[in-house]
Amino acid sequence: MSKRAAATVFALSIAAFAQADDEHHSHPVPEKLGTVRFATSCAAAVQPAFERAVALLHSFAYSASEQAFRAVAAQDPGCAIAYWGMAMSHYHPLWAPPSGEELRAATSQISKAVDMGTGTPRERQFIDALAIYYRDAEQAAPEIRAQRYADAMANVARRNTQDAEAQIFYALALIATAPPADKSHARQKQAAAILEPLYRQQPQHPGLAHYLIHATDSAELAPQGLAAARAYSRIAPSVPHALHMPSHIFTRLGLWDDSIASNRAARAAAREQGDLGEELHAMDYLMYAYLQRGRYPDAQQLLVDLETKADIHASDFKEGYASTAMPVRFAVERRTWDVSKKLEPRPDSPPHVAALAYWARALGHTRGPNAGSAAADIAKLEDCRRALQSAGNKYWATQVEVLLKEAQAWQSQANGESEAAIQFMRAAADEEDAVEKLPVTPGPIVPAREQLGELLLELKRPEQALKEFQTALSSAPRRRGALVGAITSADRVGNQEVARQLRAELNQ
Repeated sequence: MSKRAAATVFALSIAAFAQADDEHHSHPVPEKLGTVRFATSCAAAVQPAFERAVALLHSFAYSASEQAFRAVAAQDPGCAIAYWGMAMSHYHPLWAPPSGEELRAATSQISKAVDMGTGTPRERQFIDALAIYYRDAEQAAPEIRAQRYADAMANVARRNTQDAEAQIFYALALIATAPPADKSHARQKQAAAILEPLYRQQPQHPGLAHYLIHATDSAELAPQGLAAARAYSRIAPSVPHALHMPSHIFTRLGLWDDSIASNRAARAAAREQGDLGEELHAMDYLMYAYLQRGRYPDAQQLLVDLETKADIHASDFKEGYASTAMPVRFAVERRTWDVSKKLEPRPDSPPHVAALAYWARALGHTRGPNAGSAAADIAKLEDCRRALQSAGNKYWATQVEVLLKEAQAWQSQANGESEAAIQFMRAAADEEDAVEKLPVTPGPIVPAREQLGELLLELKRPEQALKEFQTALSSAPRRRGALVGAITSADRVGNQEVARQLRAELNQ
């Protein structure tokens, strides 16, 4: 994207700064960011600009935030906390951790902040906590460093109980280190308990609304996050990510029309600002919602639009996942098996992204009218799983293991081995149900529990199928495939009252 200046109005007449943004997936400077108060010992002239940079950071506008902190340091070279901000802009606690040149830049920035030795004791605490994250970055795994940072921020929060930003950044660290397998959501609940009273005091703070959405992004907690979801896009309406984030809660609650509106707005803003990663992210959530609403022509148009994106970097997880998942979602949810078996991963896709295409192909080969062998694609899935295990990527190795078991289930069904098929699919469903999704995805392409219902329905076991569909709907409300499957199952067992209720839900 070409460099350009943009005037920004921040909260109550905060000064505008000219910014440049060359990264294809970064958030250019928005016009309204919300209200942040972060006291510093830096020159009074740069305080509004510093708070603006923190507001950008709270909305994950990372590239723009880094540039804004850099502008503060240029104006006040003694402002050590500005270098903290630059390094914090590279951290991405809920996205992919920094690596390569980004990691080296951040390490240099936080080292400079430490070496300067300036600032208040509170500022030094923020700096020292982040320095712990970047320490031994080439040796220690990102999740280990993230936990070290969370522990350090716990101390900062305890030492600054009346400081909102200390509490907010600690809450974010809790969310970032919540174990995906902890279905009690203990850390998310701890974070929400910190954020909610602050949000009542500062209803225009972008980080409070944003992080409350992330803290409640689960089937259990989503109702608790609905108020923040409805507010965030009004707090920072010029930020594409802020326009998109409410759809995390809308998706959890099956509020498809709300999700569509949210992601249409986010996509338009991201496209206008040249943010390809955020546009694709919104398009993937939009595809998901269109399919659940039965708006198939609109979903098809997204694939047409996707074909016009010539500069997608599949190695970038955010871009690679969305651009791969969209055609997979459309083909599998529409059951166009001839299309599914022809899908290909994009060049340079990481294994957990390429696995989506191999999984779709396996289903295409085994579920169509001329069911055959998916052996080659199952072997590819096994390769992806092994690569992730070797890299120590436990979370995504588990997710690919689920896809592999689903593919093996449908292969067994195609081979006439119904009991083996049920065993594979039930194992996939149990494994998938045991972990939470990551923020970058709206959810599995088709939940394994829903597929188990489909399999049982094919095997003429509608009573068992209905039970699985209803369980799937408790975790993913108003998913179209599960509703249709449950209605069919209820009709076949003669439970007309349940079928009537489900039809009403489908047609809402």
